[in-house]
Amino acid sequence: MSMETAETNAGLASASRAGRSPSTTAAELTHVGLQLFIERGFDAVTVDEIASAAGIGRRTFFRYFPSKNDLPWGDFDALLEDLRSHLASVPADVTIFDALRDAVLTFNAYSEDELPYHRDRMALLFTVPTLAAHGTLRYRAWRDVLAEFVAHRLGVDVRALEPQTIAWAFLAAALAGYEQWLQAPDESLTDRLAAAIDALQGIASR
Repeated sequence: MSMETAETNAGLASASRAGRSPSTTAAELTHVGLQLFIERGFDAVTVDEIASAAGIGRRTFFRYFPSKNDLPWGDFDALLEDLRSHLASVPADVTIFDALRDAVLTFNAYSEDELPYHRDRMALLFTVPTLAAHGTLRYRAWRDVLAEFVAHRLGVDVRALEPQTIAWAFLAAALAGYEQWLQAPDESLTDRLAAAIDALQGIASR
């Protein structure tokens, strides 16, 4: 599932719990916020301004996101559950490396319509100090999912050196791939991520 789909589903579910039709979706609200952040700078935009631009109230905003810092991430928790489910379904004869490679590429698959917004999202996450600090918790949660899978495969504790090292290595590769993609607008995100991950395997075989 892409971030775009997960955000839309989260918005509909939130509105359903509120007992009325949604005035927007989480995906649309994210797009509005990202556009304002890019135009004016993250720190210069308030929650009230995002809500006003989206045609909703402040309280409605907080039904979708706990804070302004969470908006660029979309429904990240739902995406992590998709990632965990994806890894749990991997056949036992698939190697750890191949399983993680496919899972990371699937996690970062976006439609052509969503890619411009995702580029803005990642540019903000890379350059805004407040978001970079907030991202530490998000990246840790992402690594935990990978480490759980590796630990299960190896029959060791999730806190053991191998699962943690492998999870960190894949995060580093993904971030390196994103950095390359942000610097080369015409490049394919999937190609950049795949090349970065494959570099791990290439180094290991030298």
